[in-house]
Amino acid sequence: MTKIQTYSAALLSLPFTLVIGLFFVLPLLLVVMVSFWDYTSYSIIPDFIFTNYQDIFYGCIGKLPSLCTAFSTYLSTIKFVFITWAVTLVVGFLVALFLAFCVRSLPMQVALFLLCTIPFWTSNVIRMISWIPLLGRNGLINTGLVDVGLIESPLEWLLYSEFAVVVAFVHLYTLFMVVPIFNSMMRIDRSLLEAAYDAGASTWQALTNVVIPLCRPGIIIGSIFVVTIVMGDFITIGVMGGQQIASVGKIINVEMQYLQFPAAAANAVILIITTLLIIYGMTRIVDVRKEL
Repeated sequence: MTKIQTYSAALLSLPFTLVIGLFFVLPLLLVVMVSFWDYTSYSIIPDFIFTNYQDIFYGCIGKLPSLCTAFSTYLSTIKFVFITWAVTLVVGFLVALFLAFCVRSLPMQVALFLLCTIPFWTSNVIRMISWIPLLGRNGLINTGLVDVGLIESPLEWLLYSEFAVVVAFVHLYTLFMVVPIFNSMMRIDRSLLEAAYDAGASTWQALTNVVIPLCRPGIIIGSIFVVTIVMGDFITIGVMGGQQIASVGKIINVEMQYLQFPAAAANAVILIITTLLIIYGMTRIVDVRKEL
């Protein structure tokens, strides 16, 4: 590569580098910097201290095998992430499989795909609130079960519980799993499936040995989308959990409301590191650059 080509490539990448630097790298560096500052009830003091990080895990030492509040909160957040990821993976894979292999007509594929995206034309808050008349104590499910005689009194755990939070997460973020998996499935050469069937493979064997391995990049990309969004989501947990379930995002939100920005920044840094470690583990499974 000549010097002119090198300079041309550098110039072409300059706008992208500026955008990434201004809107991603610089804000992230500012968050890390603020996390080492000190603060009082009415001011923020530029400094370089580790107190904010020490306060997060204060009291954890000596409490094992029991967990302190910080570890419990992070484990609760990761639990919601894992459950949501598992459910959205199964549902998203089945929906993408149906659209890619069971629907033969391209116009019908487009129509059904648009049908999946219609709920995203409304606000997340509206879609969450729509579950309340369904899952509430006097909602449609409890009323129907009582009228049929399956239960004597309404089920209290349907709303403002971990179950309601997971249902809302799956409802909100399944499409983020459907799109990349569907994209991977549409790239599969159909002659590979025909060859598998000609070799005597069953439908299940073709699915596990051909479709799923070739869909791994889409599965990983969808998983990254779901994990990163759920890790920082605090509105869904607050609304569907009745403000009774702890999460790291809620802690950061509360600290910001009380103007405790250094403490919120420290929690945000730990949350980002935790999320990056999860994403790093996923990207070790498959090279997602093949999908991009």
